[in-house]
Amino acid sequence: MEKADQVRFPSEGFQVDISINTQQSDRQAESRKYRVLSKGNENTVVMVTEPASERGQIILMKGRDLWVFMPEVSQPVRISLAQRLTGQVANGDLARANFAGDYNPRVLHSETIAGETYVVLELSAVDRSVTYQKVVYWVNQKTAWPLKAEFYSLSNRLLKKCSYERFQTLAGKQRPTRLVMEDALRSGEKSVLEYSEMKLRELPDKIFTKDYLKKLD
Repeated sequence: MEKADQVRFPSEGFQVDISINTQQSDRQAESRKYRVLSKGNENTVVMVTEPASERGQIILMKGRDLWVFMPEVSQPVRISLAQRLTGQVANGDLARANFAGDYNPRVLHSETIAGETYVVLELSAVDRSVTYQKVVYWVNQKTAWPLKAEFYSLSNRLLKKCSYERFQTLAGKQRPTRLVMEDALRSGEKSVLEYSEMKLRELPDKIFTKDYLKKLD
């Protein structure tokens, strides 16, 4: 599971740009862009870059604690990993990708898909603060590349499905550059996340503090 985490994101400090396009059956498609700064799985800053009307909004994650800073509000507001960020995307989907630290894995079985062997893992949340209470996760046995995931609620209800697509070189390693997250409860509603411009960065600890949020641009 740790290897699959490292396929998705570097374990050292990095920056990446993410665009999210959401399709919903009853409304116009939405497009948003974010810049993410992350260090060591436990410290992340998510900055809204588009739309321009929301630029300046920043999410800070330290461990499993999250705050959102909005320019018009003087103090950061506490939020949860599971709260919706946009479309099918929860705060934790962008701010925290540490499956190995947040879940206890159990091997369910192996599956052969398109000639490749995948280990199917059931991930149980270590506590209620994590983004999802249960994840079923398909990981390539040979490469540790993630293929897809299913996310469940505390009552074991399937909430959404995710597929990891379009593996390309980002920050020196083959990684999924496209994630498709589909609502399991409402047909036709999905969010597509596209990752670009990933680069390793030396990120000082002071960036990941509430006092520093106002200085980020």
